[in-house]
Amino acid sequence: MKKSVIILLFGVMAGVASCSFTPKNDTDPDRNKLLIDLISFVLEKAHFDARKVDDNFSKEVFEDFIESLDPQKRYFYQSDIDEFRKYENLIDDQIRDKDLSFFKLTYERFTERVDEVKAVYADLLKKPFDFTEDESINTDYEKLEYVSSKKEMRKRWSKRLKFSALSTYYDRLEEQAQDKENKVKDAKFKTDAELEVEARELTLTSIKEYFEFTDDLDEKDWFTVYINSIVESFDPHTYYFAPKDKDRFDISMSGKLEGIGARLQKKNENVKIVEVISGGPAWRGEEVEVGDIILKVKQEDETEPISIVGMRLDDAVSLIKGPKGTKVILTLRKVDGTIDNVEIIRDVVELEETYAKSSLIDRDGSKFGLINLPKFYFNMDDYDQRNAALDVEKEIERLKEKNIDGLVIDLRNNGGGSLKTVVEIAGLFIKKGPVVQVKAKESKPQVLKDTDASITWDGPLVIMVNELSASASEILAAAMQDYHRAIVIGSKQTYGKGTVQNIMDLNRWLRSSDVGDLGALKITTQKFYRVNGGSTQLEGVKSDVVVPDRYSYIDIGEKDQDNPLPWDKIEPANFNLWSNLMDYKTIIEKSKQRMANNSQLQLIDENAKWVAERRNISEFPMKFSSYKNEIKLNEDKTEYFEKIDEYKSNLKFSSLPYEVSLIEKDSVLGEKRKRWHENLVKDVYLEEAVNVLTDIKLVQNSASGTSGIINK
Repeated sequence: MKKSVIILLFGVMAGVASCSFTPKNDTDPDRNKLLIDLISFVLEKAHFDARKVDDNFSKEVFEDFIESLDPQKRYFYQSDIDEFRKYENLIDDQIRDKDLSFFKLTYERFTERVDEVKAVYADLLKKPFDFTEDESINTDYEKLEYVSSKKEMRKRWSKRLKFSALSTYYDRLEEQAQDKENKVKDAKFKTDAELEVEARELTLTSIKEYFEFTDDLDEKDWFTVYINSIVESFDPHTYYFAPKDKDRFDISMSGKLEGIGARLQKKNENVKIVEVISGGPAWRGEEVEVGDIILKVKQEDETEPISIVGMRLDDAVSLIKGPKGTKVILTLRKVDGTIDNVEIIRDVVELEETYAKSSLIDRDGSKFGLINLPKFYFNMDDYDQRNAALDVEKEIERLKEKNIDGLVIDLRNNGGGSLKTVVEIAGLFIKKGPVVQVKAKESKPQVLKDTDASITWDGPLVIMVNELSASASEILAAAMQDYHRAIVIGSKQTYGKGTVQNIMDLNRWLRSSDVGDLGALKITTQKFYRVNGGSTQLEGVKSDVVVPDRYSYIDIGEKDQDNPLPWDKIEPANFNLWSNLMDYKTIIEKSKQRMANNSQLQLIDENAKWVAERRNISEFPMKFSSYKNEIKLNEDKTEYFEKIDEYKSNLKFSSLPYEVSLIEKDSVLGEKRKRWHENLVKDVYLEEAVNVLTDIKLVQNSASGTSGIINK
């Protein structure tokens, strides 16, 4: 594995670390006050561009927290908002004074209003809805006014419940009509009135399940929401993790967890197994299956099991998961209704979908390689364990054994991850040199370099991106673009996240642990810049070859978030363009010409415009005949765009030998790869990436007089 020396100097961090807090003092024994005081301190000292906490800041936090509590304006009254408004310019003062009266008032009023709704929604669903009334519902909640009375609140909820029931009623009518048309045997057909009753019953079940979820949230959970209303006012990527959220973040970044290897969901007071993770302990034991309900949990050192029926899902999960090698006994109600006790030895579970995966591409006898990288993952406790850089290097070496003529790195939908891994991955494709520049608060930029002259892959290279490729993905794409090392194919621009976050354990400042785990703060501490000096912040990476996709006309980038940091530019680093035989501009121009004449991409572009148009519609009919006509128009358009999924390229995909042997032992993995390959055949973007690789190969062969690419 190539090694690069990366020294990140956190001068501000050292300064913060020299201070400490104690939870026990005469003036503030309250945990929430301690937490808000500590986070305020860390933000002021460590944030890259700490904003002034003043009345403008206060107004933003006020609006954000109210919206977080009641985004659809279905709980609070205008009188509530008027009462809250007295705090609009005082939150900044309350933060300094560790005063939580605004949070207390809004949280208590919110729970009161939720209880009021819970007392009436069942009553609203007792009476039949009249779907012949000519009325509509507006879902543009930002422009919606708060109600002024209980009568108006009942009317608002009645309309929303009716709209939900209308959707179900329509679906049931369509299903019944389909059964009649297909002459389904033993089908029991219901009258319109009976279907209307069924629609209300299903709506009642759905809203009950929603409130079961909200009942699991306590004051501590909502205080986390309040904290994040404060910290996200600094920038979109500064975020407070409560202890349980920090655990989830660590798992998402490492792709590993320790437990039984199953995904759980709470439904009707029960904890249900909705997925058994391939390769995990539950999967290996073959005694647990999807649909089983966990009734009780017993640890190996306990004599009596604990019932988890009705328990919060987070609390139930904390009992079920545990360190590698420990035993847990689950009492399950099996899918067939029987009760069974199952012993499971917990183990490290790798979430396979998190990791890099590769495929061999065959087109007309030429072989190419594809590596899909979902994120730049790493183990936060031990970097030298499995990480994205190590895995990508392994996949390249395996693909080289098949004598590939070119390589595609797919970074679409990759939201980023470890800065260190992206520098090391970039180093796999260049001799040595700068990869990215990083600037901390009030300091000179630091150039992060690849210092290893060896190259893992020196052949044709294409990087695929889209609007959701962010952060570390943008660093890699930008570096390969600046070096003229690769052709970048994808959206007009990537996401535009040009900032670096650091995870700071808040417990490190405590002299005492009496208050328990305080969680962590993900805080923006640096900005990164391309080797050419430009920032990717807001502007992202502009693709060399722009291809339309369904996000093309939807605002989803950094520039569309609240409080993003600005774009800026610094001096470029010293670097040398990639020395090869590729006519960079000619290759790009040939690809653009193909794209302009590609009927599949024209259809995708048309679909993207229609999707954006539909997203802007907020007024929906509630009269059945009008609703049905609207659905019919949408279905006709959807059917027209189904031609997109019918597309098939002439590319053939196959797993590498090492994975074939794994698939022989793991049918679940085999099914996943089969579906992946089927989707890749329909991927017109990947097809163009292979076209570009072919062009590069032909140009290089022609210029060098050789018949192939020689890799080191």
